[in-house]
Amino acid sequence: MNIIWWLIVGLLAGAIARLLVPGRDPMGVLGTLVLGLVGSLIGGFLGTLFESGNPSFSPAGLLGSIVGAIIALLIYRAAVSRRSFGGRSVRRGL
Repeated sequence: MNIIWWLIVGLLAGAIARLLVPGRDPMGVLGTLVLGLVGSLIGGFLGTLFESGNPSFSPAGLLGSIVGAIIALLIYRAAVSRRSFGGRSVRRGL
């Protein structure tokens, strides 16, 4: 049951992150789910940075998951735009 809950929270966090960050993202439900799960991991990691004592893995709350998903989405967009619009693409046929 825990895994199902993580999938639901990941899908919700990914969907909210995609709604909050303007622009188009050509990813489907699976991409949104992965985005939310990666965001949960990033949010959990950032949460442990603010905890005192021994940092350990703890599940992030929904807010931390959304913040992490926004960070992951911005990194994804930067990587895709760099790959798509790098100096090596050439227009043909004109």
